[in-house]
Amino acid sequence: MNEIKHSIGESWVIRANLLFLLNGLKKVLSNKKAIFISCGYWIFVFIMIKLKYFSILLGVVFIVIYILFLLLLGKPTGAYRMIRNFTRIGMVNKAGETPLLFDCSRSEDNYNVFILKFRNCGIPLSKWNDCKENIESGLNLNIENIMESGKQFIIIKAVSGNIVLPDYVLWDSSYLSPKNFEIVLGESITGQVKVNLTKIPHMLIGGSTGSGKSVLLKLLLMQCILKDAEVYIADFKGGVDFSAIWHDKAEIVIERDILIERLSYIVEELHRRKTILANSGCANIDEYNDTYGYTMRRIIFACDEVAQLLDKTGMNKEDKAEVAVIESNISTIARLGRAFGIHLILATQRPDANIISGQIKNNIDYRVCGRADDVLSQIILDNTDATDVINKDAQGRFLTNSGVVFQGFYFNEKDW
Repeated sequence: MNEIKHSIGESWVIRANLLFLLNGLKKVLSNKKAIFISCGYWIFVFIMIKLKYFSILLGVVFIVIYILFLLLLGKPTGAYRMIRNFTRIGMVNKAGETPLLFDCSRSEDNYNVFILKFRNCGIPLSKWNDCKENIESGLNLNIENIMESGKQFIIIKAVSGNIVLPDYVLWDSSYLSPKNFEIVLGESITGQVKVNLTKIPHMLIGGSTGSGKSVLLKLLLMQCILKDAEVYIADFKGGVDFSAIWHDKAEIVIERDILIERLSYIVEELHRRKTILANSGCANIDEYNDTYGYTMRRIIFACDEVAQLLDKTGMNKEDKAEVAVIESNISTIARLGRAFGIHLILATQRPDANIISGQIKNNIDYRVCGRADDVLSQIILDNTDATDVINKDAQGRFLTNSGVVFQGFYFNEKDW
């Protein structure tokens, strides 16, 4: 305690304790068990007064005991240590005040995951993210993400610093999610990373050669096929990246004219479903299937290298017109596909901002980037974090646009 006072000043220690007291009082008022204990305590004090077993000294003792109770309730274990560590790493505002740990709980999904709630002191979220590595070192944590809860609080989701992400995780059939079109991508330090296509309909995957991008794409498409989706895969490298088993389970498109036909069919199907849902009064494909007991299959359009579809460099007028049709159809799917069960999973390794139009990219909410340079990371995530977070020799390691690092499951298609 003396070391804390010496580091950050007497006035801040006093104010911090007052804030812990207020936090304890709020917890009492929001917890039935704590209210019951407090009521019982003060009823006992009242009985002591009535029986005339009460003195000023005893009254002071009762008040001090209750204040200590509130302080213990409002100050989680390790809160003072965190004040000291925040001071050491420079997580202070202009007045020298540090964030205060107000709550520490375990995740319901994973006992190893801590949910830390800090009362912020005017430190912007950007500084928290910039100092993430220092916070991890200072608090011995591996942080998955940092987010704001209003303007007063910061929530950190983390695990112990002793837990590290494995370099290789083999896919197991038991990992297939039973939830409706919830797709599993891999393991983060806090558990499995999943995306539900019913809520987040489209995905963009980026990564340099050898980053594991194609393996991740196949993992996602395999799960979509197992969930009975109708899958179309554009592969302008002659289909060599997709073995014979893929040709049995999905349609591999290797020529531009056929691709235009398939995309035109998908867009026509989108408009057909739009009419059906409007006439039925259903808001989306799931509501329609549940209401009428009919399985309207989801449609997945995927591409392992979207630059091969959309790059017009060096093309003649006729070829450019065909690419424009492809781009227009993909854009329509990106804008309207969610409610009608039509999804895009696009991948690229080409660091060219002109390849994917803003209209397409802005409608793809879920983005994942593997090993990449600054340009590709900026295109996929709108920041260069993938360059800093993922090692240059990493395979299967990815970063989502929400800041979650995960190791993609390795799916061996020969075992499918």
